[in-house]
Amino acid sequence: MRKHHIVLLPGDGIGPEITAVTRNVLEVVSKKHNFLLEFQEEQIGGAAINSTGKPLPDRTLQECQNSDAVLMAAIGSPMFDSLPRELRPETGLLQLRAGLDLFANLRPVKIIPALISASSLKEEIIEGVDLLVVRELTSGIYFGEPKGVIETEKELRAFNTMSYSSVEIDRIANIAFAIARQRKKRLCSVDKANVLDVSQLWRDRINLLAKKNDDIEVSHLYVDNAAMQIVKEPNQFDVILTGNLFGDIISDEAAMLTGSIGMLPSASLSADGPGLFEPVHGSAPDIAGLDKANPLAMILSAAMMLRIGLKEIDAAEEIENTVDKVLNEGFRTCDLMDKNCTELRCREMGEELLKKI
Repeated sequence: MRKHHIVLLPGDGIGPEITAVTRNVLEVVSKKHNFLLEFQEEQIGGAAINSTGKPLPDRTLQECQNSDAVLMAAIGSPMFDSLPRELRPETGLLQLRAGLDLFANLRPVKIIPALISASSLKEEIIEGVDLLVVRELTSGIYFGEPKGVIETEKELRAFNTMSYSSVEIDRIANIAFAIARQRKKRLCSVDKANVLDVSQLWRDRINLLAKKNDDIEVSHLYVDNAAMQIVKEPNQFDVILTGNLFGDIISDEAAMLTGSIGMLPSASLSADGPGLFEPVHGSAPDIAGLDKANPLAMILSAAMMLRIGLKEIDAAEEIENTVDKVLNEGFRTCDLMDKNCTELRCREMGEELLKKI
C-alpha cells in the first residue's frame, strides 16, 4: 500500500477546527483509494510562540523537511502584534518558506457556478474565470538585504531592498511556462519595469525565456494596470507570473473575484522537496472556537496536496467533485449564505462531505 507522511500545522485561530475537519476527509478518501496517510501535528505561529517562545520551532522545521508534504491551516492573532517582528507568527511562516526553499506559490482562482452570486462583480464579468497566479515566494523585497530602521540627526528612516537575480527569475518563470503549457498556453508577466531596475531585469529574463517557449503566448503588464484589468476583464488571464510583493497583492485581489477568500487553496513548491499547502485566508480569531469557520479552502488545499504533492490524482478529484456537489445542493457555511440555502457549521460541512464520499 502506498504510504505518505504528512505534517499538519493547525496554527492559530480557526486553524485547529478546519484542520480536524480536513483530516477526517483525508482519512476517508485515502482509505477509499487504497493509500495510507500518516499524520503528524506540529506547532507554528502563535501556538508555537506560546509553547516555545519561537514562531517556528526547530523541531517543526525539521519534521517538515522530512515529510512528503505539509498541510497548514492559518497563523496570526492581534495579541502578537506588539512583539518584535522576528517573534511574530508571520515570521515563522517566512522562515518555513525559506527553510523548505518554497520559491513557487500557486494560487488558483476559479469561479464555482453555484457561488457566482457571491462575487461583488457582475456575473457576466466573472463567469468562466479560471486563472492561476504564480508568485515568486522566497526572494524580492520580503527577503532582500540590507533592511532595517536607522536614526539620523533629523529623523527615523526605514528601508527594504527589492532584489532579484537572473537565476531566481528564471526558476520561477520556468515553473510558470510549464504550467501554462498544461493550460491555455497564455502567460502574463506582471512587473513595474517602467520605474524599477529590478523589474526591467525581470522583463528581460521573461522575454529571453519566451524565445525558448515559443508555443506559449506571452504578454506583459505593469502591476497597476494588471490590478485594474483583473477586475475589468478577468477572463483575459490564464497564468499570471509575478514577483513576491506584487504577487502578494495581485493574488488577494484575484481571490476576491470569487466573492469569498474562504474558498481558495494554494500550494508553495520547491525544486524537489516537500510542498506546503494552505488556504489563503487568515486565522479569523474573532470566530475561533465557535464552529463557524468555512473549512472548504483547507479541504481544497488538501486536494491540491494530493494532486500536486502526492500524485494521488483520483483522490484529489473525488474531494473537488464532492465539494462541488455539496455546494450545488445548496449547503453553505455562514460566509457563503444565500437565499434558499442551508447553513451548516464547520463540523457539519465536513460531515456533509463525508456522506457523499
